[in-house]
Parts: sequence; structure tokens; C-alpha cells
Amino acid sequence: MIDSLSWYTAYPELLLLVMACAIAMVDLFVKSPMRGATYVLTLLTLAGVALLQGLYASSGDTVMGFGGMVVSDPMGNWLKCFAAVAMMATLVYGREYASHRDMLRGGEMFTLSLFALLGMFVMISGHNFLVIYLGLELLTLASYALVALRRDDLLATEAAMKYFVLGALASGFLLYGLSMVYGATGSLDLASVMKAIAGGEATLMGSPQVLTLGLVFVVAGLAFKLGVVPFHMWVPDVYHGAPTAITLLIGGAPKLAAFAIVIRLLVEGLMPLAFDWQQMLTVLAVMSLLVGNLAAIAQTNLKRMLAFSTISQMGFMLLGLLAGVVQGNSGNAANAYGSSMFYVVTYVLTTLGTFGVILLLSRKGFESENIADLAGLNQRSPLYAGVMAICMFSLAGVPPLVGFYAKLSVLQALLASSGSFYIGLAVFAVIMSLIGAFYYLRLVKVMYFDPPTQTADIQAGADARSVLSVNGALVLVLGIVPGGLMTLCAQAVASLMA
Repeated sequence: MIDSLSWYTAYPELLLLVMACAIAMVDLFVKSPMRGATYVLTLLTLAGVALLQGLYASSGDTVMGFGGMVVSDPMGNWLKCFAAVAMMATLVYGREYASHRDMLRGGEMFTLSLFALLGMFVMISGHNFLVIYLGLELLTLASYALVALRRDDLLATEAAMKYFVLGALASGFLLYGLSMVYGATGSLDLASVMKAIAGGEATLMGSPQVLTLGLVFVVAGLAFKLGVVPFHMWVPDVYHGAPTAITLLIGGAPKLAAFAIVIRLLVEGLMPLAFDWQQMLTVLAVMSLLVGNLAAIAQTNLKRMLAFSTISQMGFMLLGLLAGVVQGNSGNAANAYGSSMFYVVTYVLTTLGTFGVILLLSRKGFESENIADLAGLNQRSPLYAGVMAICMFSLAGVPPLVGFYAKLSVLQALLASSGSFYIGLAVFAVIMSLIGAFYYLRLVKVMYFDPPTQTADIQAGADARSVLSVNGALVLVLGIVPGGLMTLCAQAVASLMA
């Protein structure tokens, strides 16, 4: 079962695992309060893993390993590359914030981040129900610990408890659904499951009703991980309660892994049931767009506003997944799923910039987490105000920023399906985006036209300022020339569908 190809598929994960354990050991001898050596080693590890995944992805090969339980394909490799880069940016932005809040007493933040990333890698590479679930649990267990890293902070411990209880419930949903699908098909392997379902009742081991019920639980579990309505209860509380550096860690790279398992389970495993799961995703998407955008308007806390914004953005991403199979014809699938991948990648890029500004504006004893805290930011720091404005315009879908093309690609996938229902969904999505533009543009108005409420100097390391500048520039440049990333996403998904 374990041949040279199997090791090839798992090299990045093995490198990450070995380095996470090594860094945990090295950190025992680090005395610096800023954990300099641990920080540098972590960034070098992430850079190495990202480079390795980029090389894997650019080769365009699809390789199965460990008896078909693990897959190395362009889509997975690009998502893992982007996840590693997102984790690097998160740690660069969050290091100073964490040290001011006594979160760097040990190197747990760095080692747990690496284990969370390892969980994402396993989720993305999994081609078997158990492997995907193991990756998911590794990610969530590391996330629970990270949210509770400020043990003396009441909000953070409350958020960690809520996240833990609701996360356990969602994991139970997903596992229960997967066990039902296993009972109906007699296999844990995604390709075998798809073959059994496609063959109809003649090839199923159990009743079709069990399979459908299993699908409902699987979609519910996935919906929780994406944070879409009505499984969104944890998102505002965890975003608000968690230390801001950890909020970014939860709201950034894991979204790429969540998208990957949606594709793995629903497209690679349960594609013959597309008619059923697309109906469920339609309800989730419409409710998320409605609740997310309307609730965000009422928020005064910036982190809660961004939490509801995330809910609506994930709802928009789901719209792309709805248009893949129309009346049994999957001709639009590669285009639709490619547009969703492009959407989630650009969303994570923009989220990094948004939270990066919030983290760099926070200082010891002060959390820059209310909308009013950003008043007059342009007078205090034109760079930070500019990056935040670019990110807000992008999230609102204003051209020529990358968020506009992300929304446009999803809407184009909906319109390409030609059904009046899908055209109606596209119109609804545009109306919701207009409502959403209000609270994004309100933040720009506060930064540029309100008098400053804070007068303290803004201090940040050269590494964080440099990464923030590149982050803002990418949101702008990828909006002006989106073709490269769009093509990359389209080809990655097309190789999956081949």
C-alpha cells in the first residue's frame, strides 16, 4: 500500500509535521519574549511548504497514494500553497499583537498554527471519508486551543467554549452523515462511493432513503464549517471573543480547506446526488446573503461586522456551486466550481488585509475593534487607511478590485446555466451586494471624513508593514489583471473534473 508514490503525495504534510514537532522542541530553549527563533523557523517552514506545494501544483500531475486514500492534484496543491501563504501572513500580522497580550509565554501559538495547517492539508488531500474527517478534527482541535490562548480573558474563554460545543456538534453531524453514506454505499473511498451511487439501487448496499438522510447531515456539517445560515451561530461570537490574531487565523486559511472538502465530498463523492444537495445549498446561500448583509448593518463592533460579512460572502461563494449541474447536465460544472474557487481565494486575500490593519492598529491595552476606533485613520496613517479602503471596496465588489471580478465570475456561472431560476438568484445576489456595500462604504467614510478619536502613534514592525503593503497591492493588481488567477483556478478544477 505504501509505495514511493504514496510518499510523494505526503511529502509536504510530513515536512510540516516534522518541523512542527522540531519547533515545539526548539522553543523550550528560546528565552526571547517575542519568540524570535520560533517565529523565524515557523516562517521558513511555511515558506518551504508553500514553495513545495507550488512546484507540485505547477507540474499539473494528479497522483493517488496510500491505496487511493490521499490525492495530490492541482486544485488541492494550489489550495494548500495559498493556505500556507495565508498562515504566514497571519503570523506576521499577529506576532506583535500576541506578545502584548501575553500569548507568547511559550511558542504554542506557532506550533498550534502549524498543526492547524497540517489539519487543513490533510482535509484538502483526503480522498477517503476517514482521512478528511481526521484532517478536520486536527484543524478544529488546534483552533479550540488557539481561541482559548488568553486564559485570563473572559471573552476569549467564553468564545472557546461556544466554539468547542458547537464544533463538536457539527463534527457529530458530519460523522453521522458520512457513516450513513458508508452504510448505503459500502465504501469510504470517494471514487467507490460515486460509482455505487451512479449505479442506482442495483449497486447500493443500503436503501436510497438512508443515503439521502446521510447527505442532509453531511451538508449540515459542511455548512457549519463554512459558517453559513442557519449554522452560523458561532461565527459572530467567536470572531468577537477570540484574540484578533486568532480571529484572522480562523477566518482566513481554513476557508480554503472548507471549500476543498465541500468539493471533495459533494462533487467527487456525491455528484450523482447533485440535484438534492444543490437544493439544500440554494437555501443556505439565500439565507446567508440575507441574514449576513442585514445583520452586518446593525453592528458597531468591527469584528462582529466582519463576521456577518463572512457569512454573506460564503453564501455568495455557494452560489457558484449551485450552477454546476443543471437538469442533469454537468457541462457548466468546471466553470461554476472554478468561479467558486476564485471567489474563496480572493476572499481570503482580502480578509488578510482587513484584519492585518486591525491587528496593526491594536496596541497594548487597546483593542482596535470598534468601527469608531478607525475614525480619521487617513490623517494618522494614509497607508493603513488606503489598504483598509481597498479591502472594503473589494469586499463590496467595486471595480477594478479583485472582489468585483470574484462576484462577476460567480454571477457569470449562474447566468451561463440559462435557467430562469438561476437568473433570479443572480439578481437577488446583486441586490444583496448593494445592501452589503452600505456597511463596507460606511467604514471608508469613517476613516476619511470623521475626526480622529485616537491620537497614539501607530507602531508596527517593518515585516508587518511590508506584508500589508504587498497584501493591499495584490488586491488591486489582481483586480486589474485577474486573468492569471482565474485561469489557474479554472484549470485546477477542470483537471479535477476530467
